[in-house]
Amino acid sequence: MDTSTSLNHLWHPVTIGKVVIPGNLFLAPLAGYTDRSFRSICRSLGASFTYTEMVSAEGIARKSHNTEQLMVRGEGEEQFSVQIFMNDTSVVLRSLSGLLAFNPTVIDINCGCPVPKVIKTGAGSSLLREPGKIHDIVRVIKDHCDVPVSVKIRTGWDAGSINYHETADAALSAGADMLTMHARTRTMGYSGKADWEALADLKRFVVSRTSAPQDRHVPVFGSGDLFTPADAQRMLGQTGVDGVMFARGAIGNPFIFRDTYRLLTMGETAFPATLLERTEVMRRHLVLLSADIGELSACRDMRKHAVSYLKGIPYAAQTKQELVHARTIADYEKAFADLVGNNGIAIQELTLQDDT
Repeated sequence: MDTSTSLNHLWHPVTIGKVVIPGNLFLAPLAGYTDRSFRSICRSLGASFTYTEMVSAEGIARKSHNTEQLMVRGEGEEQFSVQIFMNDTSVVLRSLSGLLAFNPTVIDINCGCPVPKVIKTGAGSSLLREPGKIHDIVRVIKDHCDVPVSVKIRTGWDAGSINYHETADAALSAGADMLTMHARTRTMGYSGKADWEALADLKRFVVSRTSAPQDRHVPVFGSGDLFTPADAQRMLGQTGVDGVMFARGAIGNPFIFRDTYRLLTMGETAFPATLLERTEVMRRHLVLLSADIGELSACRDMRKHAVSYLKGIPYAAQTKQELVHARTIADYEKAFADLVGNNGIAIQELTLQDDT
């Protein structure tokens, strides 16, 4: 059997409400990381769809400039989703006109953030304990606009309160057009192993829940422990979910979208990005970020990305030290040139020693 033929069904377009997304490899929303510069980089390297950082609905309602900047489309983002968090429907109503002004392709409701400062407001994972609120939030948005709505959940609050059937049912009964589940509980945070069997069960539940002829197909996406193209292939094959959301696995490795596409459609085993590719993408990332927040701020913010971009590269420790003091794009370029010089071999052939 031709490998590309056997794998090709794993990569496909996705319909969310009335919107068609050309593929099923999505960049997840990540606070502090998925700003428009990084989203643009991921789109250029094959991400099918991208999500903003988590945006406060209250901040939108108050017309906060910093909040509004989070919702500006990036370069190459013909389609994108704005993820919002809130604790009840009243703030949704106050924020909706401001949100719609940014013309999101999809509105995503965060019901999974485990961060204490979000939870204490009654938002994020707190909503897992109140499925009725999830229903009401989705319903209000559906009643006041025609933008598709997706909902991101976790398996439950803790091991003793696994309730993704209930939260999924609440979202679906209100008209949600898509569900994503990070297959961990809130108390797990990002520790332990993601429960992919729960993803398979959620997919079966949604299919049974939306099987009547009058119901629309509601795609289910999986998140959790996706660090390589092979991980995505296994999740799609084992769980039957409609697509995957790369989160931490994309940080410092936006090439994961390109490599996963090649694996799913052509059966190609990915070769790690070369040093030349890494440094060029980092430079483009920095230039885009600088255009948004200024060169000095961008150089400081880029350090957290650089640590991941440079993982496994020989002599990278010295480069990371140089970047601690970098204040200009030129400083970064010099650090990259030093790194290439220190490696001292044909750049086109230089690959990471270990990117896992």
